[in-house]
Amino acid sequence: MTSISSRLIGDSGPRIVFLHGLFGRGKNFTQIAKALEPEYSSLLVDLPNHGDSDWTETFDYIDIADAVAGHIVEAIDDDRRPVHLVGHSLGGKVAMVLALRHPQLINRLVIVDIGPNAGGSTGVFDHLLSSLAALDLDQVGSRKDADAALREPIPEAAIRGFLLQNLRPTSAGLAWQPNLALLHASLDVIGDFPDLGDAEFDHPVLWVAGERSDYVSREDLPQMRALFPRTTLLTVKGAGHWVHSEKPQAFVSALVTFLGRP
Repeated sequence: MTSISSRLIGDSGPRIVFLHGLFGRGKNFTQIAKALEPEYSSLLVDLPNHGDSDWTETFDYIDIADAVAGHIVEAIDDDRRPVHLVGHSLGGKVAMVLALRHPQLINRLVIVDIGPNAGGSTGVFDHLLSSLAALDLDQVGSRKDADAALREPIPEAAIRGFLLQNLRPTSAGLAWQPNLALLHASLDVIGDFPDLGDAEFDHPVLWVAGERSDYVSREDLPQMRALFPRTTLLTVKGAGHWVHSEKPQAFVSALVTFLGRP
């Protein structure tokens, strides 16, 4: 059984479960979770192969979604379920699969800048993870050194910082905490979406897109509504793919409006 790590922020109000994107970790939603207190409490999950959660031998959306569903049952009492579920990018696909397979656990669903697309583009992540894999950690003495070495292939300081949060000291030197080799090798699967037959999630769904991102378009709305018929699409002006970190106030406002103040 895959062991999943999570962190609870807040102890009052309805529970929101947050699922991060590729090479992220639950704490990426800390600012959002604290902004939602005390009306909501938040469970920040490290997905398998990320953060403090277990690594797996293969990448499979159904296995991951089922593992997260099991963790929700273990971590959240009966009287706090069903929960609201928020997923970004990779975590958004996990959230969609989880909601379709375990609808009894989920009240409202928020999907951030990703769709149920098969064969979706992962080109930017191929470049990013290739750059990390090419970094010789035996020659890197600190995260500062790694940042300098990655400056040419990854010139955006914010993206380097996001990735380098995953570089951890060990007794043998620096190492990547996520399962870099598996995630890099599985990009085709990560960019895909599993066939779940005629599954449908008939609860309210907020689909959040970044205006400057190309991961979501209105042309994808019929496909989204085939699985999630009560979907509302919201585009956040000025935001790219990482909507919650680029426009946190707008993101929190959208969540509160959609979920409703308890």
